[in-house]
Amino acid sequence: MDDLHRLAQAMPHVSVEVDRSGNRSYEVGRKSFVFFRTPRPDAVDPETGERYDDIVVIWVGSLEDKEAHVQDSSSPFFTTPHFDGPPSVLVRSSRIGEVDIDELTEIVQDAWLAQASPRRARDWLASQGIERSS
Repeated sequence: MDDLHRLAQAMPHVSVEVDRSGNRSYEVGRKSFVFFRTPRPDAVDPETGERYDDIVVIWVGSLEDKEAHVQDSSSPFFTTPHFDGPPSVLVRSSRIGEVDIDELTEIVQDAWLAQASPRRARDWLASQGIERSS
């Protein structure tokens, strides 16, 4: 879990908001790209019915990217009906360790790119030596 916080905080122009429950939201340009949410009735343990209290929402670049993350049932990423529309995936923080550091790095960077302004995204990509077509 520390890796997720470290990777999100390492992106440029990031601000961290903390709600009254202590949940963090990592934002770029006042848009969240990774945030920890309070328990909701749409994400529950199927065996106990208890609300998950460790859900992280991560933005992705497109609905196709979302589908790629959630289609594998062995993947820690999932979605709920509440998140059917937005290009984002959910993951329990207790399962973040199932994602290797290279994939997690790419996921956080893609989340940041999905929410950053075009200029900030272009500047960051250029600083990384990455060319991206518009």
